[in-house]
Amino acid sequence: MSTEGQRLPERTAGDDPAFSAAMHVARQWKDVDAAHLEVALSAMEPSLKREHRERMMRMTMMKESEERHYAERQEKRRHTQYLVNLIVGGVVALAMLAGGVLVAPQHWWLSTLMCGPSLLALVKIFVLRRSDASDMTAVADATRRSTNAGTPPPAI
Repeated sequence: MSTEGQRLPERTAGDDPAFSAAMHVARQWKDVDAAHLEVALSAMEPSLKREHRERMMRMTMMKESEERHYAERQEKRRHTQYLVNLIVGGVVALAMLAGGVLVAPQHWWLSTLMCGPSLLALVKIFVLRRSDASDMTAVADATRRSTNAGTPPPAI
């Protein structure tokens, strides 16, 4: 298939604003000889470099601004997570204390489990978000001592 007889479709100026602006510039510069064109382009070069530097600085500032906003959002999320952990730890502590007091007359051993080192270990996990091996050994020792205590306390 030959493309000799075919022409590209003509585009009108109303199709694309960038195309129409380019056509306008091309019409203005079509009659200028090469020497004048070279002088004109060399005169335009400093302003083009300045515009490029400004554009690059603007893009850098936008990137820094986005990074700053991202860091702020992350900090806000961390703070929210800390507050949620603090509230959950407080609720767990109060619930375990209330449960320990309520079951003390009937099941003294369960009360010692709920109000002993296990309470502190769970609160430490929720509030401080860490758990040590010493916490678990303390909970195990307290459980062993409370279940092997022998006689329950006298009922009042």
